[in-house]
Amino acid sequence: MSDDAPIRVLLVDDHQLVRQGLVFFLSTQSSIQVVGEAATAEEGLRLVAECQPDVVLMDIVLPNMSGIEALEAIREKYPAIDVIMLSSFVDTDKVIQAIEAGAAGYLMKDVDPDELAAAIHATRHGELYLHPEAARRLADALRPAPGQQEPAPEVLTEREREVLVLVTRGLTNQELSLIHI
Repeated sequence: MSDDAPIRVLLVDDHQLVRQGLVFFLSTQSSIQVVGEAATAEEGLRLVAECQPDVVLMDIVLPNMSGIEALEAIREKYPAIDVIMLSSFVDTDKVIQAIEAGAAGYLMKDVDPDELAAAIHATRHGELYLHPEAARRLADALRPAPGQQEPAPEVLTEREREVLVLVTRGLTNQELSLIHI
């Protein structure tokens, strides 16, 4: 992607009002171009293949197929496409699952519009962009419980700990996708 070409964004959310609001705001950004909208993960996957976006803004809770399942499918077939998960709430397990699956970001749907644009730009430059509450939950999951040297085994799997350690070392999503631990 050249620096002057707009970032091509695909929206996947089952709420039309959310999609319309995102389209309205993103259309005011000269550096961002909305190339498609989908109401389901399946439709989103079809549009990913058709539109080849740079970034997908994906609701985490979708009918029939979750946003995380769709994220995994995108990362498997199109590793260069960044996926930012959108959610109405922060659930520690969902944050961990999204990061482990290769999400480039995790944002709340009440995100400030300027922060959303910043997140889209940051992820295109290889940065992981997390809502502060998602980052706090992720950090809490990594911290040992009082009196323990490591997190309790039921908190994180070995694979989750390995991926989170690499994330904290600053590896990009592209770098993580190339590592088979």
